[in-house]
Amino acid sequence: MDLFSSMRISATGLDAQTKRMNTISSNIANAETTETEEGGPYRKKDAVFTATPDRENFSEILAGEMDEKAQGVLVTEVREDPRPPRMVYNPSHPHANAEGYVAMPNVNMTEEMANMISAQRSYEADVTAMNTAKAMAQKALEIGR
Repeated sequence: MDLFSSMRISATGLDAQTKRMNTISSNIANAETTETEEGGPYRKKDAVFTATPDRENFSEILAGEMDEKAQGVLVTEVREDPRPPRMVYNPSHPHANAEGYVAMPNVNMTEEMANMISAQRSYEADVTAMNTAKAMAQKALEIGR
């Protein structure tokens, strides 16, 4: 795998983790939203990642076996969590039903914080990989002097 392939793969990871962080931020921001435009409470969203081969042109497709296994990542969709909303007893709430229960978003703050830490660590790992590739390229240029 060449330097540019490793940097492209790290860049796909950075992009995917940024989109994941945005989705998590949206979940946290809407953790108390009981009414949306679609009706009902906010539904938690999750970014779905898909591995993609790292190919930029036809010559790279014909490259050796090591490059064949190199893959980047894309966010192919943002999917709503199918879990039902939490029912919270609060008869004074304007969106309470006849029994006094309010349908709250299915967002678990502990889970969201764990996902946010995971996304942050993955982003940091991609930045480290890019910086390492950059340092290797700089050392290679110094050798040529």
